[in-house]
Amino acid sequence: MILGIGTDLANIERIQRTLDRFGDRFRNRVFTEIEQHKSERRRDVAGTYAKRWAAKEACSKALGTGLRMGISWKDMAVSNLRTGQPMMHLTGWARERLDDMTPPGHEAVIHVTLTDDHPWAQAIVMIEARPIAPPSKA
Repeated sequence: MILGIGTDLANIERIQRTLDRFGDRFRNRVFTEIEQHKSERRRDVAGTYAKRWAAKEACSKALGTGLRMGISWKDMAVSNLRTGQPMMHLTGWARERLDDMTPPGHEAVIHVTLTDDHPWAQAIVMIEARPIAPPSKA
């Protein structure tokens, strides 16, 4: 069952201007160390940050809150599997919100996709509730 869907479109040039103006103050307020490390290693630094920004916005929408009600930017973090597939990790109030919206007997699975085509970066986040399989009797 689908618990929430969110999408966001971020302007890469706007993120670049924000990075130029606020630098580490912006990076440290919005992005985890892992996200910063990943972004700073990429050829398109601003584009990588913009995709992660969009993912956080989209995730907050999928949680049904937007960026209010106590969710911190760093409560939502994007990492990548070895295959490159993005993964969303929640902590703090975002995790509490996810747990509250997940029905009993289900586990929440967060799907995220990222794309960019300069000057735009886009993210879509879908939160799914999957039934937890009952323990097998062996």
